[in-house]
Amino acid sequence: MSVVAGTKFGAVCDILDKYEYSHQNLIAILQEVQDVYSYLPKDIMTYIGTAMNIPPGTIFGVATFYAHFTLEPKGKYVIKVCDGTACHVKKSGDIIKTIETDLKLGDGKNTTEDLMFTLEVVACIGACGLAPVIMINEDVYGAMDTEKMSALLKKYEEEELANA
Repeated sequence: MSVVAGTKFGAVCDILDKYEYSHQNLIAILQEVQDVYSYLPKDIMTYIGTAMNIPPGTIFGVATFYAHFTLEPKGKYVIKVCDGTACHVKKSGDIIKTIETDLKLGDGKNTTEDLMFTLEVVACIGACGLAPVIMINEDVYGAMDTEKMSALLKKYEEEELANA
């Protein structure tokens, strides 16, 4: 049995095997690797480039070109706050500040130390009628305000503690 079997790195090797190291499948490979790690670690991208005989710069170029890919670890819960016109007018900025304060984020830091939450400010979620609106992973929450936001964060934290 391989030393890497059952590890995240072993999963990367399995993904490369699955796609037969084909250059045509680079995006699919990177998507699956990101699913394993929740982001694309630089050392893993370098390994993929070496294993596929693709210059690492090309791998990094693909990973940074597509918005779907991230080079930084994300939290278990990704909070997307809409800051489009309808949400902005209804004070989405206050919600962003509340999240940053409650989760001790800001100054370029958008993921909590425990990798529980990641804050992303997005241009539009497409739910203007619910403004201001946020998403936590795939769940949509409309008509948010600062009090509801703090209570929602507390609910997620309490659920994590209960499931630990």
